[in-house]
Amino acid sequence: MLNISLIQIQYLIALDEHRNFIKAAEASFVTQPTLSMQIKKLEEELGVVLFDRSKQPIEPTAIGREIIAQAKQIYRETAHIEDILKSFTGEVSGTLKIGVLPTISNSLLPKLISLVSKNYPDLKLHIKEELTANIIQELHEDKLDVGIVSTPLHDSSIIERPLYNEKFRLYLNSSHPAYDKKSLDVEDLLMDKIWLLSEGNCFRTQTINLCKLPEEKLNHLGLVYESGSMHTLKKIVDMEGGATIMPEWEAGQLDDESLNNLRAFKEDGAGRQVGLIYTKYYAKEGIINILEQLIKKALPLYVAENTNLEIVEM
Repeated sequence: MLNISLIQIQYLIALDEHRNFIKAAEASFVTQPTLSMQIKKLEEELGVVLFDRSKQPIEPTAIGREIIAQAKQIYRETAHIEDILKSFTGEVSGTLKIGVLPTISNSLLPKLISLVSKNYPDLKLHIKEELTANIIQELHEDKLDVGIVSTPLHDSSIIERPLYNEKFRLYLNSSHPAYDKKSLDVEDLLMDKIWLLSEGNCFRTQTINLCKLPEEKLNHLGLVYESGSMHTLKKIVDMEGGATIMPEWEAGQLDDESLNNLRAFKEDGAGRQVGLIYTKYYAKEGIINILEQLIKKALPLYVAENTNLEIVEM
């Protein structure tokens, strides 16, 4: 019967993440000799070498990679015990690590943070803006607990919970040839420059799919700059002309003057779905339920009412 401690498993996971004994010890709040000693004891107990120390940074051995993968699963299951206890007592505390798309964060996060602060002051949020691919990777690496992204993803390794749907809105410069129209179709949009988010952003892909345009067509229309920020795109439209496409919730938060530049599509039935994503190993089901409730509570009515949109996929 193997004699392995949970603290050794924690140190093993930390060393795999940082690939350096000093950095792993700092992340684990222990001295480097302490961590090194525990890893050595673990290797002696198992009878195998877990890390190739001749390489810099160090790397797991072949058997080390398999044992580390199992160690992560053990650690997740152990964390589930704490979640069961908190659910039983009704306690909502600890840290929740959230990854969120930049095109979602500006509209959702201020309201969500306020609701968490008022209702669950012992729940600490660690939030980072990332693209969908990075969020999925960090979920699998246990660097994030949950993501808020455009769904569906069609990824069998990820669990999805749809949260809300939002329509697409057009933001035009007052010089745009179609500015006087109350609603636009794709042909109207193509009469001037189109400013889009940078490569890798799912909202860019959804925009292209919505308009059914190949990349080379967009470039031919004068796309000379790509941004990662909707706010930046709006300012570029204001200064350089043309148009961009915005999520409905972010568009609804523009100032009164800018609201005059918003238009809808003539066929106003398309939009994107936003959902929570997490892996099947994530144990904090109670926290997920609370987060889902708070996000839905944060929705403005005009977004909450979007129940029958045609979802434009990535």
